[in-house]
Formats: sequence, structure tokens, C-alpha cells
Amino acid sequence: MHVIIIGSGPAGISAALYARRGGADVTIVTKGVGTLAAAEWIENYYGFPEPITGAELEQRGIDGAKRLGVRFVWDEALEIRPSEDGAHFQVQTVHGSYVADGVVLAAGAQRKKISLPGVQEFEGRGVSYCAICDAFFYRGKKVAVVGAGEYALHEAQTLQPHVASLSLLTNGQEPAVMVPDCIAVNTRRIGSLEGDRRLRQIVFSDDTRMDVDGIFVAIGTAGSMELARKLGILLHDGRIAVGDHMETNVPGVYAAGDCAGGLLQVAKAVYEGAEAGLSIVRYLRQRSKKAR
Repeated sequence: MHVIIIGSGPAGISAALYARRGGADVTIVTKGVGTLAAAEWIENYYGFPEPITGAELEQRGIDGAKRLGVRFVWDEALEIRPSEDGAHFQVQTVHGSYVADGVVLAAGAQRKKISLPGVQEFEGRGVSYCAICDAFFYRGKKVAVVGAGEYALHEAQTLQPHVASLSLLTNGQEPAVMVPDCIAVNTRRIGSLEGDRRLRQIVFSDDTRMDVDGIFVAIGTAGSMELARKLGILLHDGRIAVGDHMETNVPGVYAAGDCAGGLLQVAKAVYEGAEAGLSIVRYLRQRSKKAR
């Protein structure tokens, strides 16, 4: 059994500990420091009579997982794809590709949006957040991707075979990646989005305009919500919909922590991670027995 966990926060580490002790080989894919590290002090967590910094608590969790033999891949997850037989998952990162029998999503909840006039109005009518989900609807059309990093480039490359023209809009930033010549790069700041019933134009801060049929927002890195959406996992009220055992609607994929909604606290994330870790091992064992 090989389990890949996306995220090294309290939920991800807890899932790793329980899956590992349950007999699974466990790999954590993480881009590094998470939300917990930004907490100056944690004063309400069991077992610590004195305040502890979020960064130290996070590091202690990572060290404990390493002690049990959990492997860490310090990389950015871009996409998760099921295998053709549905028995495995391929996790694509910036620098590699990994195969797992099951996956736990624990990379946080925040979906990176861009605060501009018109974005909210045109969501679902020209503004999208998932290239693999919506590329089909933009065949032969003019499309732009908003972002400047690896995730934005990945979304652009997913769209490129389908669209008539493609631009990467960095919104005033310099690209953080090497962009192929087939993708136009525009570094001007975006002022607003305009259209009628659908998005029609991007208006830049210098009052110049670009005609588009759609834009895909890919700012920062892909969190649990973005990865879930690409897999066809059900979302509800801005969170990943899970059952009592942290299972999603896609067999073999579980979610825990902030991405599952509810109380955004370490204690809750640790519990959900433990439940996800135990549940995924139980699921994989049952599936293995049925296959014999």
C-alpha cells in the first residue's frame, strides 16, 4: 500500500502517522511552510503547558513523521489523475510524478482569487479556476491565464492544445518560470473585466484592452480545492465534501483539515487527519481482499 498525502500541516502529518502505523508506505508531498508556521503562538493545544510557536509545532510534527519512516517530497503538487483501471493515482508535481494507491488531500482550503471588478460577476461565464475541467468549453477561443508561477504555467499548457490563442497575464509581476514561445506573456496590471452576459474584455490599468472569451485564475500554488476539482470531487459551500470517515466521492481519495471546512483549529485538523489515515488503510486492505 502506498499512500500519498498532499500537505505537511497538522492534518497531513496526522494522516501520515496513522497510515504509516497501519502498515502503509507513506509519502508526503509538500511545498514547504504552511499556515500553521505563521501563528506567532499556540496556547490552546493539548500537552504544551507553555506557548509554542506555530513554526516549532509544525517542525515537531514533521520530525515525528520522519522518525516513523514517512518520506517527504519537497515539491509543488500540480495535478492528481486516476489511472485507467481506477486502481491508482498519479500525482504530478513540478519536478516529478508519483504513483499511489490512495491519496489524502490536506493542503489547506484557500482558493487563490484575484480581487478585481468583474471577477465575481463573470465566474462561470468566462472566469474559471480549473483548466482540465473547462478546457473543452474554450476550444478555438481566445483565452488567458492569470498567474506568474508553475501552477499558472501548468494550467496554460493544459489549455494550449485546445484554444486559438493563449496569454499568460502576470498582473504586474515578472514570470517566475520559463514560458514557452507559444504562450504570450503580458505583464501589465489588470484593472477590470468587462462583458455583457459573458466576459468579453480584459481592461488593463493603462486603459488598453484585450478581447478574450475566458480567463483562468491560477495564482500561487494549487491547494486541496484546486486538486479536488480536477479529480471531480464534490465541493460544498467552499469546502471538500467528505463523509464520516473523511472519504470523498472518489474512491481512494480522502480529505482532512481546513479543506474539509468547520473549525479551523489544530486539534480538529489532527483528529481529521487521524481518521483519514486510518480510513484509507482500511479501504485499501478491503480493496486488496476483493481483488484476490
